[in-house]
Amino acid sequence: MKKNLTLKQIAKELDVSISTVSKALKNSDEISEATRQKIQAFAKLYNYKPNNIALSLKNRKTKTIAVIIPEIVHDFFAMVISGIENLANQYGYNVLICLSNESYEREVINMEMLASGSIDGFVISLSKETQAKKDYHHIKEIINQGMPVVMFDRVTREVYTDKVIIDDVLATQEAIQYFISKGRKKIGFITTPDYISVGRLRTEGYKRTLEANGIEVDENLILRIEDESKMDTMIEEFFDKNKFDAVMAVNELYAVNVLKTALRRGFKIPEDLHLIAFTDGVISKNSIPSISTVKQNAFKMGEIAARLLIQKLESENEHEHYITEVVGTELLHRETTTI
Repeated sequence: MKKNLTLKQIAKELDVSISTVSKALKNSDEISEATRQKIQAFAKLYNYKPNNIALSLKNRKTKTIAVIIPEIVHDFFAMVISGIENLANQYGYNVLICLSNESYEREVINMEMLASGSIDGFVISLSKETQAKKDYHHIKEIINQGMPVVMFDRVTREVYTDKVIIDDVLATQEAIQYFISKGRKKIGFITTPDYISVGRLRTEGYKRTLEANGIEVDENLILRIEDESKMDTMIEEFFDKNKFDAVMAVNELYAVNVLKTALRRGFKIPEDLHLIAFTDGVISKNSIPSISTVKQNAFKMGEIAARLLIQKLESENEHEHYITEVVGTELLHRETTTI
């Protein structure tokens, strides 16, 4: 059976641009007769069949970009969206928001539906199920058909595209090192399953810092929460089974539940227990006591992601060149730590 090529592969084989291939297959007068015939013959030979994604190339701009996020509960994603909209609106682009609800299937459906001509490009943070499955064919196919994608926060090395991240390992190391500088050695760590990229990297930073300070890593002090509906029970059991004098949580939702449990059990904060969370949202600022955080600057991440996507959309350069922007973090001390 002959191979069914993508637009991108045809363009590479014939040393022309993706838009040239697209126009030739539509019999556009912008392309010379000789080039049209050559491209159409090649496409026929290899049984090329266009799909709906190919309809959304640069010559059919909608001035709309889609943002697909895993969920809206965490303040982090809301701030990223604000940053994306702020930058996109400056350039005359509209923003369409979709939730995958941590579902691989919803992520695929959303992308396939929107790529039919509704939008010009995607900004996406991967769902839990997508990272668990390690199946990124839907994203790769969209990129292969000429539609730009920018990934942020939850990303994968298996997809070649622009990305916006923080240095999760370094940010965690700085927070854990702070605990140790305050004499805290029984440090709990509440995270996600390792298949989620940010959880895995932050866990790596936690372990590295303990080992660098001669502290043995105790797996019992690491709690991986997969189902957030069971979070309260899991954190209660975590307190029942372990003794610790500091806890770091990979998001503020986990942290506020740690704080609630600790206070109910009579812990004095921060004397008995230091607490730091990732993200710097309304929960951390308004909890009592207020929670110290690793500030990720989600708004800036959103602006950078939007800028990278719009640059791709408006650039005439179709060479494959991808960058990863690393946004700096800041350790903010509030009432759950001492300076």
